[in-house]
Amino acid sequence: MNQDEPVDPHLVAETWSRRWPECRPIAHELTFAYNNRWVRFHSLPGSKRYPDTESEYAVVLHRHNTVLDELDIRGPLLVITADWTDAAGTSFDLRQTRARLAADGVHWQTVLEDPEHPAYTQLHISTRPWKTGIVDDILRAVADDELGGVILAPADLRWLYHPYDGGADVILPTPAERDTLEERHRTWLSADPSGL
Repeated sequence: MNQDEPVDPHLVAETWSRRWPECRPIAHELTFAYNNRWVRFHSLPGSKRYPDTESEYAVVLHRHNTVLDELDIRGPLLVITADWTDAAGTSFDLRQTRARLAADGVHWQTVLEDPEHPAYTQLHISTRPWKTGIVDDILRAVADDELGGVILAPADLRWLYHPYDGGADVILPTPAERDTLEERHRTWLSADPSGL
């Protein structure tokens, strides 16, 4: 897939099933499904959750972009965003943050998260040509807890990057690659033994 081609939802679904068979494409489930290849980085010193100043936003964006640069994207960046609905249908309020920041996203799939309390995750995919800062608008909205369930990845889905308000979860192809990245940014890790 190159950045001039439209996203093929079927191809992305096939690639996901092959690369990540143990988990649905639900961002918060990845940590548990791939714990042996997962590392979490906090986005501010002292594990502070939310930025209050422009200098703190600069630190948040610097940390995200540093890791994304190191992950070697090699082509377009796949951007998976989410909305939540009470029904399986996909009608949305276009004023929502996801619609505003990822307006070119195509509907990828609907996931029923909890059958006992019906809530549906509506996943959308788009691509952006990678360069440092290309997803700063999305990362800033995530940092402010205005947007959730985001997954960033290369087109071949060989690694997954889930930014959340407070940091990012990274799922790598192997435990060794996880260990290398973790060691490189040891000061950004949680002090909690669980890594959370």
